[in-house]
Amino acid sequence: MQQLLTTVLTGITLGVVYAAFALALVLIWRATRIVNFAQAPMAMVTTYIALVLIDAGYSYWIGFAAALLSGLVLGALVERFVVRFVSGKAEVNAVILTLGLFIVLHALAAIVFGSRYRSFPAPFGLRGFQLGDTTIALTGFGVFTILAVGVVVVGLVVLFRGTDIGLRMRASAFNQEVSRLLGVKVGRMLTLGWALAALVGSLSGLLIAGGGLVHPSYMDGVVVYGFVAAVLGGLDSPVGAVVGGLLLGLSLSLVSGYVGSELVPLAALVILMAVLLLKPGGLFASVRERRV
Repeated sequence: MQQLLTTVLTGITLGVVYAAFALALVLIWRATRIVNFAQAPMAMVTTYIALVLIDAGYSYWIGFAAALLSGLVLGALVERFVVRFVSGKAEVNAVILTLGLFIVLHALAAIVFGSRYRSFPAPFGLRGFQLGDTTIALTGFGVFTILAVGVVVVGLVVLFRGTDIGLRMRASAFNQEVSRLLGVKVGRMLTLGWALAALVGSLSGLLIAGGGLVHPSYMDGVVVYGFVAAVLGGLDSPVGAVVGGLLLGLSLSLVSGYVGSELVPLAALVILMAVLLLKPGGLFASVRERRV
């Protein structure tokens, strides 16, 4: 029973991080129909910015805020000065472009920040809570991770369903030409979408790094699991990204705890193949009728 509880709590914590990264992928996909493979190194760069400030003597929270702000700015700049040049062209062009950004950002990070492993602090404890003689496999930082992603999810729901900007972003994602005719500044909405996605990606980078080691490739595994989570829930569904991340985290944690950690990548591949075969649009995909 103790092992099962530990496995489930570990899966939830990991699943929440996967969900955060999947949300970043979903935000960009909804706006531009692009899978941004550069999201991982973008998050890595902003995490290093936080680490530089922390090492310089500033508090964790100043570094945290600086990383999120850097992600917001970086996402906007990437869309405005890189991605926009392939907008409207073949979709594969954008995919290749983000793969190129993946390589470039890795190389730049290694040059600027170095390739050695560096410790990244955590704002809360990394020891499990004590309940009598039992140690619960949920740390203070794990609770912070769950709450942080929960706040992001609620914020996105409020943004897209309760604000004029959110409505304009949804309209731009649905039909750019009609949105332009209705007076929506589509270009600005796309830039905002990339900026928000990069901010959420930066959050996932900080949560993965907390209490661990960072290096230019530390986020590479997360982009794989985040992509699987996004596909599992549905690339058009922010709620699906969260559910997909949690399901994936729980599944991989069970595989690691009861079968073997070396089979975790294979399990992720099996889950991805099963979803693509049985429900290609994801668990939260829906078929909508359109009248012409």
